[in-house]
Amino acid sequence: MKVLAHIVLAIGLLGTPRFAVGADLAFLRNGFSIRHERREVIGSVTRLYLGADRNGYVDVPTIEIDHFEKDLSAPAAEKTIGSSQAMNEVISAVSNRHHLDPDLINSVIHAESGYNPRAVSRKGAQGLMQLMPQTASRLGVVNSFDPGDNLEGGTRYLRELLERYNFDLIKALAAYNAGPQRVEQYHGVPPYYETQAYVARIIRDFNRKKLAERKADGLHKWSTGVSPVCFAGDRRDACRSVGSR
Repeated sequence: MKVLAHIVLAIGLLGTPRFAVGADLAFLRNGFSIRHERREVIGSVTRLYLGADRNGYVDVPTIEIDHFEKDLSAPAAEKTIGSSQAMNEVISAVSNRHHLDPDLINSVIHAESGYNPRAVSRKGAQGLMQLMPQTASRLGVVNSFDPGDNLEGGTRYLRELLERYNFDLIKALAAYNAGPQRVEQYHGVPPYYETQAYVARIIRDFNRKKLAERKADGLHKWSTGVSPVCFAGDRRDACRSVGSR
């Protein structure tokens, strides 16, 4: 297995050996790159700090790092989306480009980061749609803290998952959260409380948005031609439509 299988994601502090500051890219020997704010060498590993604080980091075997380069796109390329209207416009543009419903992307962002473009999870996922560094690199996302770049990468990834699972939204969301390998291992949503709650929360929120939209339009039934699909992992039925293929 490639080096990414050996990367340890953790939280905590272990002393302060050699320490470097700055927005850099670590280029790994397997072709991936990881953007980080600063780094330090601890024994045989290099710790890459993913955010402005020390709470999110990735430990990479130093021998697997080919070289470092300054990330010239940050912070210059990091764009601030200053208003909810501007955010909605960007989400709509990206969603339309990938033929997905903007309400779905909004629901994913709400569950993933609460619209915080600087969010970093315990496992190292970054930005609005919480992209892992290796996933972001594969998708061509240079700066996961850039809202536009993150939205483009996350929306593209969700579209890939929908196509992979024949537009089964439940499986696609489960794969976005737990990874495709887990969905295939369990032939559906993995038996993890976190993933089940995540899928149910997004479907419920998406369903609420669509029902409100149809009510505002004076419609009282689903009009997409697709029957609602319910997720049994929720206490209440959570129905959804996927949108455009």
